[in-house]
Amino acid sequence: MPPTRLYRVAVLVLEGAKPLDVGIPAQVFTTRASMPYEVRVCGATPGLVAGGDGLSYNVDHGLDALGWADIVFVPGYRFPDREDPPRAVVEALIAAHARGARLAAISTGAFALAATGLLDGRRATTHWHYARALAEKWPLVQVDENVLFVDEGSVLTSAGAASGLDLCLHILRGDLGVGAANHAARRLVAAPYRSGGQAQYVPRSVPEPHGERFAATREWVLHHLDEPLTLDVLARHAAVSPRTFSRRFVEETGYTPMQWLLRARVDRARELLERSELGVEQIAAETGLGTGANLRMHFQRILGTTPSDYRRTFTQGD
Repeated sequence: MPPTRLYRVAVLVLEGAKPLDVGIPAQVFTTRASMPYEVRVCGATPGLVAGGDGLSYNVDHGLDALGWADIVFVPGYRFPDREDPPRAVVEALIAAHARGARLAAISTGAFALAATGLLDGRRATTHWHYARALAEKWPLVQVDENVLFVDEGSVLTSAGAASGLDLCLHILRGDLGVGAANHAARRLVAAPYRSGGQAQYVPRSVPEPHGERFAATREWVLHHLDEPLTLDVLARHAAVSPRTFSRRFVEETGYTPMQWLLRARVDRARELLERSELGVEQIAAETGLGTGANLRMHFQRILGTTPSDYRRTFTQGD
């Protein structure tokens, strides 16, 4: 289990806030016995905040919540390209970041973070409809509209509302580990987030409209990771040719089938390190990584750490 620590989460509701954007972090990090998070929903001032899509929010906290929080979420809001948030909001976000809080924007909440200057020279994303507007309004921001989210360490941004869930699960994985994030995904009836690239910090490409075509095959793979899985085996399960499978799989996930399979195996190894006492050799066998040496090599290349150090991170304080 992860070390015992309470994470404080503030969800900052701006005028015109989008309901789904507000609800996602509030629900993912809701206070419960299995989740060491405390959530406060706040606004520029306590009281009624006029939202978007016909909804309003009666928030209990003002900007003082940003001085309390370890993580500040900025949900998307209507017409972000027309004017910046109130100066007091911008200054409170800057102060929270300077104090060490992580700032995470969902969808058009990226405009509020851009107004702080904290995205200057950094990669960021937002809802595809507003990506060009963000780049034009804030030219120092390196806008990437082809990803679901971007993690720049202390400042994170996500694309449209649904990708806010990917971002939340990504943050949860970093705080509590793969097992806790997968448990939360099951509770939310959401697909577990599969990390990729260098550790979990390089996100997936945005899926095409046919994005779930191979969902059943991916699910099947997760239950057969210890078996010798080749491109031909995966394509046969999906009932398409290997060439078609490879092309469509990249369009759907942003990775080749073998890249995705490797990361799935590493993710499973991470979960076993977090939640079991199995040795490295046994974990390597159960995840299809072969040997302990092979598992160590992939951990170092993908996560920049060793299996023993990773396990120690998520078992200290037990």
